[in-house]
Amino acid sequence: MILIPTRVGPSAIHGNGLFAAADIPPGTPVWRHQPGFDQVIPPEVLGSLPEAAQAHVRWFGFLSTEDGGWHLSGDHACFMNHSDAPNTGESAPTERDVITVALRPIRAGEELTCDYRAFDTAAEAKLRTA
Repeated sequence: MILIPTRVGPSAIHGNGLFAAADIPPGTPVWRHQPGFDQVIPPEVLGSLPEAAQAHVRWFGFLSTEDGGWHLSGDHACFMNHSDAPNTGESAPTERDVITVALRPIRAGEELTCDYRAFDTAAEAKLRTA
C-alpha cells in the first residue's frame, strides 16, 4: 500500500503514472505490502481465475522474486512505472516490512518510479510489451 500522498495522471513514461502529491525526503517509506489489503496470489490460484482476471494480475501485479507469488496492490501503487534510474527502491534488509523508500528527494508533481527488475520475475515480459 502507498504510504505517501499521491495522485494518478498521464505519464511521459507509459500510460498513466503515480505522482507525488507532496515533497518526499530521501529514505521516506513509500510502499509496503499490507496483509489484508494487498493480495498475494499463488501461481496455481492465478491459473484457475478467468483469463481477464489473470491478465489484470499479470499486468498490474508483480511476480515476487522472494516468494514466487503474484502480489497485487489494493490501491493505485499499480500505476508506478519502471525506470532504469528509479527514484524509489528497496529499503535496508533490516526493515523487511518497509519494501520501498525514496532513494533521493522527490518533488511534488514528480512521477514515482521503481526498477521492476529488482523485484518482479516477470519484468522483462512487461517491459517488452510496454
